Amino acid sequence: MTKILKKQILNPTVTKMVVEAPLIAKKAEPGQFIIFRAKEDSERVPLTIADYDRNAGTVTIIFQIVGQATTELNSLNEGEYIHDFVGPLGTPSKVEGLKKVAVIGGGVGSAIAYPVAKKLNELGAEVHSIVGFRNKDLVILEDEFKTVSDKLLIMTDDGSYGAKGLVTNALKELIEQGNTYDEVIAIGPLIMMKFVCQLTKEYGIKTTVSMNPIMIDGTGMCGGCRLTVGGETKFACVDGPDFDGHLVDFDEAMKRGAIYRDTETKKREEACNLLKKGEGN
Repeated sequence: MTKILKKQILNPTVTKMVVEAPLIAKKAEPGQFIIFRAKEDSERVPLTIADYDRNAGTVTIIFQIVGQATTELNSLNEGEYIHDFVGPLGTPSKVEGLKKVAVIGGGVGSAIAYPVAKKLNELGAEVHSIVGFRNKDLVILEDEFKTVSDKLLIMTDDGSYGAKGLVTNALKELIEQGNTYDEVIAIGPLIMMKFVCQLTKEYGIKTTVSMNPIMIDGTGMCGGCRLTVGGETKFACVDGPDFDGHLVDFDEAMKRGAIYRDTETKKREEACNLLKKGEGN
């Protein structure tokens, strides 16, 4: 059982929680994730660690309310407990030795990009962060990114905040301005990462992406998180979640990720209805 110390609504669909998890905080690194079960009979779901404080013994998670499991997690409040909270899992992001990096986050993926940018900043790298959202109301972690970035560009699809356009527009502009990056690190929706990788491939820039496919056990035994990378089968939970973006089969990953979309929508609606009934009792 893991105690929720702080709960903050970042926007209508995204919630931030700080939880008491000293053993995980002690070993966590950017890029790693946890697997949680909100309640005893809940689904097991992975969430990338958004931040950690070794001294305070806390771990921060930021999640989008998209399905039954995250709806159940969001129903918990400060002082209550998450039934299972296991980690850190996965391989930490490899950022040592990089001198100049473009870190790109899309939507809630910005919560995963932030600890990577933070670590790079701590190591003395020059960090150019590009974060994209659909509109102003969905912008998250702006102040946090400002603190760890030498340059921060915020993009919105409708132009309601920052600059109008896609993260790829901003990245291309920075490259054509003469910025030479050791690496581009992109984290967000699969379609966003795919187009970032297409762009960086044109310029010959190494690109790392963080993959978050369907996952169950987190130990490589179930095979649910398999991906095709460079023509070989890889498991995101043990081989990743970071991979060479130029080798990932994004089309296959998007197709597999959509398999349970209708089922998940139905489960989310059922969970919402149950919670509403519970509030009325």
